[in-house]
Amino acid sequence: MLVSLSIRSFVLIDCLELEAMTGFTALTGETGAGKSIILDALSLALGGPVNRKLIREGAAQASLMAEFALADGHPLWTYLSEHGIGIEPGNTLTLKRILKRSGPSRSFVNDHAVSADLLATLGGQLVELHGQHAALSLLQTATHRAHLDAFGQAQSELAACERTWSDYLTCRQDCAQRQAEMSRLQARQAELTEAVKTLQTLSPQPGEFETLLARREILAQAEKLNQFIHAAQLSLEQEGIAEQLATAARALSRLRDSSVLQQDTSSLSDLTDAAHDAVERTLIELTEAQLATQQLSAQLQHDPYELETIEDRLMALRAAARRFEVPPEALAETLEQFSQTLTDLDTQSSALNLIEQRTEEAYEIWRAAAAELTRLRHAAAERLQRAVHAELEPLKLERMCFRIAFSALPESASGALGAESVTFEIEANPGSGFGTIQSIASGGELSRFCLALQCALNHAAPLAPTLIFDEIDQGVGGAVASAIGARLSALAAQQQVFAITHSPQVAACAQRQWRVSKQKSEQDALVTRVNQLNDHQRLEEIARMLSGSRITDEARAAASKLLELV
Repeated sequence: MLVSLSIRSFVLIDCLELEAMTGFTALTGETGAGKSIILDALSLALGGPVNRKLIREGAAQASLMAEFALADGHPLWTYLSEHGIGIEPGNTLTLKRILKRSGPSRSFVNDHAVSADLLATLGGQLVELHGQHAALSLLQTATHRAHLDAFGQAQSELAACERTWSDYLTCRQDCAQRQAEMSRLQARQAELTEAVKTLQTLSPQPGEFETLLARREILAQAEKLNQFIHAAQLSLEQEGIAEQLATAARALSRLRDSSVLQQDTSSLSDLTDAAHDAVERTLIELTEAQLATQQLSAQLQHDPYELETIEDRLMALRAAARRFEVPPEALAETLEQFSQTLTDLDTQSSALNLIEQRTEEAYEIWRAAAAELTRLRHAAAERLQRAVHAELEPLKLERMCFRIAFSALPESASGALGAESVTFEIEANPGSGFGTIQSIASGGELSRFCLALQCALNHAAPLAPTLIFDEIDQGVGGAVASAIGARLSALAAQQQVFAITHSPQVAACAQRQWRVSKQKSEQDALVTRVNQLNDHQRLEEIARMLSGSRITDEARAAASKLLELV
């Protein structure tokens, strides 16, 4: 609810502080006193369009500030947090606008600088304005579906529709990604098949390219290497070297076996054993060295066409590597990858079929949830139509007909909010045809119809914490004005209500009354003042509204009667 309104240097207002309360407050005063100025100031504080002509003459800027108190669970606290405005629930919410005569205007929420758009969004959630061709949300077709859902208490059905639509979108996105991947693979299938066939024919082996390079290098240096090996063989196979070592081994063996050494207890026997073993080891190592050099020589004995064969193979591997844009060393791995990709096509196809089936199932689940929401909306529409028509006759709008039109949305436009659009339509007179609420030509009729619709909707869920009605009683009187006042009073049971009115019947229905007047300041300039009236002042004001500038006893008696009837 609105807690206070502060206005500085705005049109006829130099400085004005208003303290608001719950319930129904009527703003009255003579024509031209400045009642609409207060409404304009509040509208600007709530993010309305800037008009620098409204800055008070002689002032460099105007300041407008509206303070609100909200319940801790109000969704605006979450909205503010999401937009980086950290205000703890439980604090008051202050919307401030500064209009400068030169330079841009500035907007604030609790001293946080914000954009005018964000301020307007907050204002639209805090205050609902009704007046001559002004109803902030009821005239907007885009809001009608939400109003109907609130009236029909469709929160759980709407949540189910949103949840199942989200599930469907997730499946659809997954399906689209898999279809795109499948299309990409299928587009390459022929290419991959040919590539696998080519590589299978080539049959590259892991490590083959490096092995061939090393073998080619050896063959290229075979002659020089053979010279080294031959020299080693000549040295190891010198005539008599093995026989001499064998002779030495036999001699040492006889020495060791002699009776003299066998009886010797000194180190001579150990030294003979060591010499004998060393000669034998040398003989063994010589034999192994000769065998190794023979094997080396055999390895270097090659087919004279082997080098040419290796060169051809290396050339084929390099050509395949260029074709498939991979290093020659990776050809075997590439063959494996291509083969696996072709194998994956079957797996991808099965997975795609499964996700397509899940997507269809998710869509059917959403359709069922949307159908239930549609059913609930149609039932709520019938109740709302009856409720609005019940409000029209007391407001002298009995010839008007109200209906709620449904239009099925194409699949591309359906979604989390259901499968149909909702439009509130009016037939101003029988046979004139239905049109949008804005098609009501008379401003007075429009404002009274919006009051009727507001009252009907309010039985289910208030639209905004604060309602402001600007002269919706224009052009009516008597019973109709009383009916308007009664409905404003009923609305005030759930919401804070302000009404700018010239009707004594409406003013009498209010719980409190503010009088707006035009006075001269100390500087002899005209200024607008607002005073909250006590019981006596209120009686006098309503009597003035009944009789005009000269208040008679009859007018006072009539005013007293009106106040007693409330």
